[in-house]
Amino acid sequence: MPRLSDSMADAVILRWLKRPGDAFERGEGLIEVETDKATVVYEAESDGTLAAILAPDGTTVAVGEPIATLANGEPEATVVRPHATATPVPATPRAEPAEVTPRSHPGSPGDRPNATPVAKRRAVELGVALHRIVGTGPGGRITGDDVEREAAAQSGTTAGTEAGKGAVDVVELTPTQSTIARRMAESASTIPVFNVSTDVDVTALTELRKGARDDGGDVASLNDFVVKAVAGVLREFPRFNASFVDGSVECYSRVNVGVAVATEDALLVPVVHDADRKSLAEIGADTRRLADAARRRVLQPDDLQHGTFTVSNLGMFGVRSFTAIIDPPQAAILAVGSARRVPVEANGDDRVAFRTVMTVTLTCDHRVVYGANGAQFLSRLRELLEQPLALTCDPAVTQRGG
Repeated sequence: MPRLSDSMADAVILRWLKRPGDAFERGEGLIEVETDKATVVYEAESDGTLAAILAPDGTTVAVGEPIATLANGEPEATVVRPHATATPVPATPRAEPAEVTPRSHPGSPGDRPNATPVAKRRAVELGVALHRIVGTGPGGRITGDDVEREAAAQSGTTAGTEAGKGAVDVVELTPTQSTIARRMAESASTIPVFNVSTDVDVTALTELRKGARDDGGDVASLNDFVVKAVAGVLREFPRFNASFVDGSVECYSRVNVGVAVATEDALLVPVVHDADRKSLAEIGADTRRLADAARRRVLQPDDLQHGTFTVSNLGMFGVRSFTAIIDPPQAAILAVGSARRVPVEANGDDRVAFRTVMTVTLTCDHRVVYGANGAQFLSRLRELLEQPLALTCDPAVTQRGG
């Protein structure tokens, strides 16, 4: 199983597009896979022939675990699955009864369950004893699905104890939801964060968009302007375009801005690569394509990899402000609220005028940046968003000295 996204630990094989004995060419689709981020088709990396399928449809497989064998015109080699014995099977039947196997006494403490890494991890998370499960994988191996079924069966037997709350409907998480839950728990428990917020006067920006709409031209969304401005600020403050890895800070030369997209059952973060080098129109085209692909769950692996910073916008839902959770191993994330009309003091002469204001909140990894750095980041971001004409020009204009 190849790694198809930065955070992928395992994936579900939805269906094989080839059957044993079928030949295929490089670039031809082999399997449809549901990863932690999207449903993708994995394409063959070279020509070949499918000899045998080791992980059938519906199987959850860890990254690096064998899923099939190839023929390719050579004698088929014996594939040893992880934890399987490498001792050849004798040609003559053994004298002892065939039914005497390690699984004949599933409750015996000396047994070592034949389970996939995913199954072992899920068993710990769900509190399920592997010795009680009969595996349905190749060679009787216990899969993640087997563990899920056992956990569901156990929850069904105890549902009666919840009578005071009414009927209990147990909703199993999808692989995507399970990965999001694991990564967000990891982020909240391992990253020391602080938050800084500011209000941005986007009156000029909204008027600029209205003028473009009245002229019948293409209109960039408010979020496109935010992504464009963020990319320029990240180029000026590279410490935010970084990760904390093994006690060191890794600063990246490419500015790849992830844009959080809410789907029906998950939150996906496709990436606008090299956002600092793209025009506002190019960013708008990218974000529209990525958002549509995310909602249809047809994002490609490249769309989800190598993000260095994330923008999360809930303004379209009328949310005034919120704090977002950092997507590890990134060092920061920007939460964008709604643009709203508020009364403000005009020109310092005790008069009041209505302006369009938007609240943005920056969540930072305190191991990488400090409070003053966060304040400088937001100050520069506010400056760019309050001068939107500069963002419509060449990418270099948004950088100091450009």
